[in-house]
Amino acid sequence: MGSFGTACRACAVALALLPTASLAQTADPAAPSAPSPPVIAVPPVDVIGTTPLGGTGIERDKVPANVQTITSSGLTREGTASLVGGLADQAGSVNVNATLVDPFQPDILYRGFEASPVLGTPQGIAVYQNGVRVNEAFGDTVNWDLIPDIAVDRIDMVSANPVYGLNALGGAAVVTMKNGFTFQGFNSELGLGSYGAHNESFEYGKRIGVFGAYIAGRSFDEGGWRDFSPDHLRQLYADIGARTERATLAINFTGATNRLFGEGTTPVQELAVDRALDFTTPQSNFNQVTLVTISGSYDLTDALSVQANVYRREFLQNVVNGNTTDFTACVPANGFLCQSDGTTPALGPTGAPIPDISQSGAVPIGENDFETIHTVTYGSTAQTNYTGNVAGHSNNLVLGGSIDRSLTGFQSSTEVGVINSSLQVLPSGFFVDTPENSGFNATPVSLTASNNYYGLFVTDTFDVTSAIAVTASGRYNIAEIGLVDRLGSNLTGNNRYAHFNPALGATYKIVTGLTAYAGYAEGNRAPTPSEIECSNPAEPCLLPSSLSSDPPTLKQVISHTYEAGLRGNFTLPETVPGRFNWNAGLFRTDLDDDIYGIATSLSSGFFENIGSTRRQGIETGIRYKDEKWSIYLDYSLVDATFQSPLTLASPSNPFADASGNINVRPGDRLPGIPEHQIKLGVDYRIVPKWTVGGVLTYFSDQYLRGDESNQNAPLPGYAVLSLHSSYEITENFEVFGNVQNALDSRYATFAQFGDPTGVGAPGVPAGAVTNGPGVDNRFLAPAAPIAVFGGIRVTF
Repeated sequence: MGSFGTACRACAVALALLPTASLAQTADPAAPSAPSPPVIAVPPVDVIGTTPLGGTGIERDKVPANVQTITSSGLTREGTASLVGGLADQAGSVNVNATLVDPFQPDILYRGFEASPVLGTPQGIAVYQNGVRVNEAFGDTVNWDLIPDIAVDRIDMVSANPVYGLNALGGAAVVTMKNGFTFQGFNSELGLGSYGAHNESFEYGKRIGVFGAYIAGRSFDEGGWRDFSPDHLRQLYADIGARTERATLAINFTGATNRLFGEGTTPVQELAVDRALDFTTPQSNFNQVTLVTISGSYDLTDALSVQANVYRREFLQNVVNGNTTDFTACVPANGFLCQSDGTTPALGPTGAPIPDISQSGAVPIGENDFETIHTVTYGSTAQTNYTGNVAGHSNNLVLGGSIDRSLTGFQSSTEVGVINSSLQVLPSGFFVDTPENSGFNATPVSLTASNNYYGLFVTDTFDVTSAIAVTASGRYNIAEIGLVDRLGSNLTGNNRYAHFNPALGATYKIVTGLTAYAGYAEGNRAPTPSEIECSNPAEPCLLPSSLSSDPPTLKQVISHTYEAGLRGNFTLPETVPGRFNWNAGLFRTDLDDDIYGIATSLSSGFFENIGSTRRQGIETGIRYKDEKWSIYLDYSLVDATFQSPLTLASPSNPFADASGNINVRPGDRLPGIPEHQIKLGVDYRIVPKWTVGGVLTYFSDQYLRGDESNQNAPLPGYAVLSLHSSYEITENFEVFGNVQNALDSRYATFAQFGDPTGVGAPGVPAGAVTNGPGVDNRFLAPAAPIAVFGGIRVTF
C-alpha cells in the first residue's frame, strides 16, 4: 500500500508538470520566450488499501470510516524507530496498558479493543504484516517485538471492516514494510541511554532497473529500570523484488530472537517502598520467529489485475512465570507438600510425594510455571481487482480468498520452589505431576492444536456521482479448531465456527476539502484453542501456563459497528503558510457473546461468554504542517461498558461477597480503558538543520481489572511529557536525543486486584491476610521514570 501511494503521488506531480514539460519540448529556441503558464498545485492523492494483501487502493476520501496512517518518518519522530511509540503518541483512540511492564510487550488498545501478547487477554484487533496475519494461532495474541520497527514503511489503523477477517472486531493494524523501491540508500544508527541501553541498527536499499533489494537489522540491549528486567532484541528483515510495467514479484524474510523480562504488576504497598521492586520473579519470555513471504501481482489489462501471496511462519515462545502457589504443607504435618486442600499429596513425575520445602509453612513457597508454544503456519491469499467503469461510473471491485493453517504444540509444567527475600522463586527440581480428573489443576499439560481458517471476501466502491461513493463489502469466515490431548482425553475436541460479515458505507464530498462519511460493519472472532480449553469455571487454569478440562463450547463473538463523521483540509494563507487536516467522528461497536477472562486469582482464571458489551465514543484531530512547524492534536473519548448483568469471580476485590464474587450491572465500565485521552505533538525547525519537539499525552482514570463492578476508586489518570531534538552536523551525519517522561511523573498504566500476602513482600504486614487489616490488594504496572536516550545516525 505504501508503494501504491507513493506511485500515485508521483503521478500527481508528473501530471502537474506535464503542460510545462510539453511546451519546453516543442518551443523554438529562436522564438521570443513566452510567459510561463501558471503552475497549478495538485494536492497529493492519498491512497488507502482496500484489503490486507495490498496492491489495490482507493482514495482516502472514499473510505467510509476513519483511517489513521503513521509513516516511517513518524515512527522516528522521537529518535529510534518505534512502532509501539508511534501508535501510543500519534494515533487517536489508542492507549497502552503495560500489563507485563515491558516496553516491547505492551497491550495496544484501539477504541477499547486489545492486541496483546498476554494469553488470557480478550483480543479484538487483527494485525497484518505485508498481508500476512500475525496474530498467534494459539491465543490470537500479538507479539509486537517480532515486527522489526526500523523496516516499517507505514502502519494504517483501520476501523472495523469485515474484509480484514477474524478478530477485526475493533479494527485492524496493517503494517507495510520497506523494500528497495520505497527506500534507497544506507542508514546506520548507534544509540546509548539510561539503564544501560544501547542500540545498533542499519538499513540499506538499492534499486537497479526493474530490481530492488532491501535489508535491515537491529540489536538492542538494556538492563531495565526495575530489578531483574533486562531486554535483548535481535531483529532482521530483508526483501528482494522485481517490478515491470505490468508485474511485480517479491520475496521477504523476517527473523527475530528476543529475550524479554517484563516483571509484571506489583503490589501498591511494595511500590511505595521502591518502585523498582518486583513481585514473584522470574518473569521471562523468549520469543523467536521466522517468516518468509512470496508475493506478486500481474495486470491482465489496464483495468483488471491479480495479486497473491504465500507464506510460512514459525513461532517459538518459552515462558517462565514465577508465581504464588496453592500447594501447602500437609495437615497434619508429615514432611510433605499437599494440594490446596491440605490433605491430598502433591506428587512428582515418579509418583513419589514432594518434600515439604516450606518447613511446615515457616518458609514462603511459590511455583515456577513453564510454558512452550511452537506454531508453524502456512497460508495464502489471492484476489482479483477490477478498476474499470460500470455504466459510466468509476468502480473498484476486489474479490478474493485466504487460507491459513496452523499446527501448535503446547506444553506446560510446574516446579515448586522457595521464595527468597528478593521474591525470587528458586528452582528446586521438584516438578509436580497432577493428573487430569483429580479435582486440581492438571500439570504437566501437553496439547496439539490445529487451526484452519478460510475466508472469502469482496469489496466494491462505486462512484454514484463525482462527489458520492458507496462501498459494499462482505466476508465469509470459517474457523476449524482441533485439539488433541497428549496426556489424557479431557482436552481433546473439535470445534467449527462460521459467519458472514457484511458492511455498507458511503462518503459525500460536500465541497473541496470537506467530506462526510457513514458506515456499518459486522465482524466475528472465533474462540482460540487456549480459550476453549480454559473455560470451565469448576477447574480454573493458570494463565497462561496450564489448561483445564473441556467444557461446553464457547460461542463466537459477533460485532456490530456504526460510525459517521467529517474530515477535511484547509489553508489560511493570510495567517500561516501551511496546510491543516482535521477529522471528527462518532463510533459505536456492540458485541454479542463477548468472551472475557475471569480471574480467580492473580495468575489463574477461566474464560466465558458474558453477554453484550459496548465501545462507543468520539474521535477528533487536527494537524498542521509547514516548512518549520509540524503540530498535531487529538482528542478521543472511549466509553467501554458491560451491557449485560453478570456475576464474576474476583476474590481479591474488597467488595467481593462471601463466595468471592462481584455483581456487574449494565453500564459498568470495562477495566483498563481510559475514557478520555489527549495527544499533543509539536516539532519546530529552528534552523534548517536543527529540530526540537515534544509530545504531551494525557489519559484519564481507568478501573482495575477485577473491579468490573466499579465499586473501588479507579486508577488515577496521568499526563506524560517527552522531549526530543535532532541536529544535522553534515548532510550525512546527524545526532539526536530524547528525554522520556521528562517531568519524572510517577504513574501506572494498568492495575488489577491480587493477593499480596504470604510471600514476605516489602510493605505488606507480616502475617496479614488478603482483604485483611492493613492490606491493599491493588497491583500496579508502574511506568518508567525519566530516561535519556541519544545517538548518531549516518546516511548516504
